[in-house]
Amino acid sequence: MTHPGWVRDDVQGVLAAERAEVVGRIAELRRELDRLIQDSVGANADDEHDPEGATIAFERAQLSSVLEAAERRLAEIDRTIASLDAGTYGVCERCGQPIAAERLVARPSATTCVTCASA
Repeated sequence: MTHPGWVRDDVQGVLAAERAEVVGRIAELRRELDRLIQDSVGANADDEHDPEGATIAFERAQLSSVLEAAERRLAEIDRTIASLDAGTYGVCERCGQPIAAERLVARPSATTCVTCASA
């Protein structure tokens, strides 16, 4: 499936910019999580009885969750870039039909056409 050059160029530009942003966000989240872990090393390890323990545990869980979501997004971006490189970009993974250019511009990492996405 070949989309007009402008779709491919637009998607590549959007993905490159988003990838750089996500990589930066992942690095920042890892630093923040490492800092939180280091700060809690000397603290009371008994979160259940420490008035601040629940807050520390919650922050750590929240940061870990946001980090995991960012890592999943990076993997999705990388899969999309790989499909562009392989020439398979823009083909619905469910039905094999072309994904509309408008959908790809709106959601560059779409892997399904609108019909299959709605099913």
